[in-house]
Amino acid sequence: MAMRVREFAKTVDHTLLKPDATEGDIARLCEEAALYHFAAVCVPPGYVRLASQELRGADVKVATVVSFPFGYDATPVKAAAVREAISAGAVELDMVMNVSRFLSGEFDYVADELSTLVQEVSVVAMNNGLNDVVVKVIIETAYLTYKMKRLATQIVAASGADFVKTSTGFGPAGATPEDVALLREEAPEGLAVKASGGIRTLEDALDMLNAGASRLGMSSSVAVMEEAEGGGLQE
Repeated sequence: MAMRVREFAKTVDHTLLKPDATEGDIARLCEEAALYHFAAVCVPPGYVRLASQELRGADVKVATVVSFPFGYDATPVKAAAVREAISAGAVELDMVMNVSRFLSGEFDYVADELSTLVQEVSVVAMNNGLNDVVVKVIIETAYLTYKMKRLATQIVAASGADFVKTSTGFGPAGATPEDVALLREEAPEGLAVKASGGIRTLEDALDMLNAGASRLGMSSSVAVMEEAEGGGLQE
């Protein structure tokens, strides 16, 4: 894939979701994102307002997570998290599928919940004067069989979400090019693929993009950009 540095930067969600992240760490994350013109920062829900303030006027979106990292909150709790996140300034939501229910075979429950939450996002976005809030559904591929990955992608597509995302980065394994290719193959044209978890080098990142991802979740974004600017990609 021939790609320039600036184009590559716009595939990156600069992410900091570690439990020991401080307010200063989040401010620095936002400063780095603005410097490199990343697509978004992905921050814990409690730091959405701070990130929105730090990135005012920058070409970087604010993303946060919903029911992270396990996805097993009750639907009303997830809906409340959606409302709070959007009202605080988030315009992208990385939402964890209820993996436990999915592995229990409760596919209708998962499908109904995701559809309900995507609809909630649309209503809350409209009420907050936003044209669109992007929804990325994390299916945590490391827990799923080949067939389950395909089924999960179908359910995410039917919900109206914008992305199917591989991993939280807190599961037993992160993204693989093989999983990204599988999700891209199964996903309809209107559903994008985000790869996250374990992407630490430019080679890792390009492997994911070549496999079909259009967005990358990384905490090593700055090191990867330095690699890209050092000759890994064209200016």
